[in-house]
Amino acid sequence: MRAAFAFERHGIVFIVSGPSGAGKSTLVEALLRRVPDLTLSISCTTRPPRPGERDGREYHFVDREEFGRRRDAHVFAEWAEVHGSLYGTVRAPLDDAVAGGTDMLLDIDVQGARHLKRSYKEAAVAVMVFPPSWDELERRLRARHTEDEATIERRLRRAREEAEALREYDYWLVNRDLEQSVACLESIVVAERAKVARIVVEGGP
Repeated sequence: MRAAFAFERHGIVFIVSGPSGAGKSTLVEALLRRVPDLTLSISCTTRPPRPGERDGREYHFVDREEFGRRRDAHVFAEWAEVHGSLYGTVRAPLDDAVAGGTDMLLDIDVQGARHLKRSYKEAAVAVMVFPPSWDELERRLRARHTEDEATIERRLRRAREEAEALREYDYWLVNRDLEQSVACLESIVVAERAKVARIVVEGGP
């Protein structure tokens, strides 16, 4: 009986970015339920938890002093200040995943994506998510009922700035329909995992 082909590859760092209100978090949660062997990277942040969020699930919630200690200890692969709050991606799980052939999924902003693309090069695959329109984005932000007018206006301005970084990304999608958007993300993951260029060890009969 002939032995089956065996392939090993480096892990992939899948990055999902987009304006606040584009639906990134919902897409990421759905993708994790749908795609096997994909692990969510939990970032640290100084922003307060939103209703329904839990420490260690969506984020590790820390104060600015603790965030500063971790930053100075080089715990983060990247960090940035967004809308007055600090966000940082913990380095060790990403390094371990890439070296061990497992895949990580990150929901981070344009600044963070830029840093990770530089650090992880071909191992990083970035997807930009857009809302169907700017009007729809504004409607979604207002429907949250969690932010004041100044914050909403600031998020809308930042959304247009983030859109200018599109060509730094590998893929983009317009989140009109959740099921279609999740299917699109899933197809990206499947295709990237199948790239011959990612194979580091192969064996066969």
